[in-house]
Amino acid sequence: MTERGTRRGTTETPAPDPHRDPSLLPGPEHPHRLFAGDNLPLLRALPDASVDLAYLDPPFNTGRTQLRRVTRHERDPDGARTGYAGTSYTMHVDREAQYADRFDNYEAFLAPRLAEVHRLLAPTGTLYLHLDYREAHYAKVALDRLFGRDCFLNELIWAYDYGAKSRRRWPTKHDTILVYVKDPKRYHFDSDAVDREPYMAPGLVTPEKAARGKLPTDVWWHTIVTTSGREKTGYPTQKPEGILRRIVTASSREGDLVLDPFAGSGTTAAVARALGRRSLSIDQNPDALVTIEKRLGIERETRAD
Repeated sequence: MTERGTRRGTTETPAPDPHRDPSLLPGPEHPHRLFAGDNLPLLRALPDASVDLAYLDPPFNTGRTQLRRVTRHERDPDGARTGYAGTSYTMHVDREAQYADRFDNYEAFLAPRLAEVHRLLAPTGTLYLHLDYREAHYAKVALDRLFGRDCFLNELIWAYDYGAKSRRRWPTKHDTILVYVKDPKRYHFDSDAVDREPYMAPGLVTPEKAARGKLPTDVWWHTIVTTSGREKTGYPTQKPEGILRRIVTASSREGDLVLDPFAGSGTTAAVARALGRRSLSIDQNPDALVTIEKRLGIERETRAD
């Protein structure tokens, strides 16, 4: 018995899913694309198994409005700020970027987006979900259900020591990055390509090992992007390139597609471009879109409904 419309001994080519739009994917002519709008309908429009690496850095549900100022300093004899060797400066605020980080039902917001990313991952693909202590444990349970517990790869701790410190509890100076793979037998992970770290006790290993350094563990010590740092874009909650470089290097190959549906300052896309990957970024915040356009030199696109 054969399917209607097919001949005996032939294999039917599945009809294209009318709900998916392969034209949204980055190609040779446009390897880095930025889409403006709600990421959920855009994620739903992408083809199955089309993404090699997904990095999600959603709002942390802090209940606050995140604010970051872009400032510059000019020498001014009458300036209110004093710098090196007694030089006076005046600070100018060029721009402020902000977004509301508050959700009444965070799980209802995040769950459908995680489900779409799971569908989009290729069999060798990996998801990195970047959160903090407020929602990480809830997300872990949800991802265990979605991916299966055997697809859990790591809980990464990004530790830093910067900013204000509470005196009424242990200061919270880390983020959590949950790592899940689409297929625990096929996922890509290149430990040889990852940057190395110095041994804490180099005298206990051979000189050759001490010179090479060690593979990072699941605790990453890395400073945040400081207000005067080279990477600074002025976007709130900007993540450092060092963190993303390690992720992209380990879990993707040259030419692979890296997805960031909460693109923010565009760090993921910037790192992907530097490492020879393709990138697809999505954000609906006007400040984020302007920041990414300037940082990557690309223009936003809007998908027609």
